[in-house]
Amino acid sequence: MKKTMITRRSMLKRAAALAAGSAILMNFPAKIRGATGKKQSRVILIREENVIDAEGKVNASVIQDMLDKALLRLTGKTSIADAWSGIIKPDDIVGIKTNTWPSLATPTELENAIKKRVMETGVKEDKISIRDKGVYRDPVFQQSTALINVRPMRTHAWSGVGSLIKNYIMFSDKPPSYHPDSCADLATLFELPIVKGKSRLHILVMLTPLFHGVGPHHYNKEYTWPYKGLIIGFDPVSVDSIGLQIIQARRKEYFGEDKPLNPPAKHILLADTRHHLGTADPNLIELIKMGWKEGVMV
Repeated sequence: MKKTMITRRSMLKRAAALAAGSAILMNFPAKIRGATGKKQSRVILIREENVIDAEGKVNASVIQDMLDKALLRLTGKTSIADAWSGIIKPDDIVGIKTNTWPSLATPTELENAIKKRVMETGVKEDKISIRDKGVYRDPVFQQSTALINVRPMRTHAWSGVGSLIKNYIMFSDKPPSYHPDSCADLATLFELPIVKGKSRLHILVMLTPLFHGVGPHHYNKEYTWPYKGLIIGFDPVSVDSIGLQIIQARRKEYFGEDKPLNPPAKHILLADTRHHLGTADPNLIELIKMGWKEGVMV
């Protein structure tokens, strides 16, 4: 009887923990959840209360500081120069894949902060490009040896969420070809010749995420909130997984009940289980939380 009670208690505890995440990630295959010997993927979540003001204007010095602190913790280095020199080399040609969706674009202040640190490694300015649409035709991206992936998190009518994995869709000359089955196979973008083996850093912008929308290109400021965070890692699947948990937690808080995304953001799970791009299972992600703790949601 005692053994049965313990088992039931542990099962309830596990179920409660999983309920805080995405509905998709709650259904992570047991054989993956229970895997042993798989190295944890480190992800840094950093938040600062004064990174944006009441109107949503980004404080450039604060976001630079957030980026720096997160990189030091991610890499384990003691200086910014050492942290970046382990990511970018002086002879690299660097494409910073941003996102220019007008309603929620990558902040210029963050783009500039990244570019500043890249140039400090010795990369010349003409060997750096910051671009979204048309990257596969951009001369710098065509010759690139290193990519930095940065974009805001938002709900999306075709893929559940617009995430770091989806941010590479503009490297294809036929983006609609990735739309079937709720964009299930977006991870294959990382196999494109212009991309394969080049990604050095992934930054999911969570300053004012969009947690709900109806239809393509839908935006309503009511469905954003000042989360004031960045999620940073070397594994885009792990970073997206943490971002997705936060989006789902905010949806539950706002709507007063579990409200799964429609369509589900299955591409994040399948990036792990089908395409082996990275780690989606929250139990195998080493999440390090820094800075402002109020309303962290994960």
